Amino acid sequence: MSLVVAGLEFRPLDALLALIPVAVALEWSHADPVWIFAASALAIVPLAGWMGRATEELSEGLGAGVGGLLNASFGNAAELIIALAALRAGLHDMVKASLTGSIIGNVLLVLGVAALAGGVRHERQRFNRTAASAGATLLALSVVGLVVPAIFHIVTRNHPSAHEKELSLEIAVVLFAVYLASLAFSLRTHRHLYAGQGPVEEWPEDGLGPGASARAGTGHARPALLLLVATALVAVMSEFLVGSVQEAAHRFGMTEIFVGVILVAIIGNAAEHSTAVLVAMKDKMDLAMNIAVGSSIQIALFVAPVLVFASHLMGNPMDLRFSVFEVVSVAIAVAILALVSADGESHWLEGVQLLAVYVILAIAFYFLP
Repeated sequence: MSLVVAGLEFRPLDALLALIPVAVALEWSHADPVWIFAASALAIVPLAGWMGRATEELSEGLGAGVGGLLNASFGNAAELIIALAALRAGLHDMVKASLTGSIIGNVLLVLGVAALAGGVRHERQRFNRTAASAGATLLALSVVGLVVPAIFHIVTRNHPSAHEKELSLEIAVVLFAVYLASLAFSLRTHRHLYAGQGPVEEWPEDGLGPGASARAGTGHARPALLLLVATALVAVMSEFLVGSVQEAAHRFGMTEIFVGVILVAIIGNAAEHSTAVLVAMKDKMDLAMNIAVGSSIQIALFVAPVLVFASHLMGNPMDLRFSVFEVVSVAIAVAILALVSADGESHWLEGVQLLAVYVILAIAFYFLP
């Protein structure tokens, strides 16, 4: 169910927008950090959804190439903004944990819920096996990008002149180059593999959706303004969240790693979670697979390198040396994705299996010292 007001579509989840002024008031009054964390985190959820919808509308009139690039760039904007705020605060462990969490969250949680929800309604759902396999291969490359710095650290542990940060920077350049190549693959040379992945949903004629701006004669002004406002508000809420995360985590007995891997990843990906489930229930598993896998690829090959580049510009370089358990978790998620996508079909039991692995990893991260 949704409500259209003044040409804008409001969904039940948008009720959380009321928490934006609440978070501001709590921050200005120096309230309990736990309440600031909760209010700002929940406020980011609908804002991420508005960013996604505005990006979709902007992309509609820009053609497949530019539109696809815009979607790719802003697809994980909320996660990127939160990570940049944490990076500026020097919380490198939480930043890297949020990258890990986004990858395994999309592959196991988002895809798992989508397969389960779609499988309950449809006995068998098919998707493009070649496109899914290409995505799994790109994610396997990201595992290499995580494993090499970890192994390098072990090998050069007692070497005083080890260039770990330089190694991470150069690996980030390689990953970013591969990401650009993947865009050329999906948007130009092999876009036919993704041709069946149409709009996420039916948009109302007078709502915020594909073609709405053209019909209303407003061009790209409204979605561009909406994207700008939503991005600015996400940035403000991210500052509040990061400023209160350490105290909130301590009060709840959680580590920064658990907060990054589980909480921050779920908050940033909430809009994608709901979208993937909805399209899977409409027997569009092809699109649900693309949402989950595509988002993971963006995190591994786009967001991670950008954060490394940004950390160097900030004068506090971040490396790509993840913990052994983080690397193993991503490797497990990618391996399971390869198994699930091998036959080009999914059913509800595969969703249960993906969710079971996610819960097991989440429990392990909670108890990780």
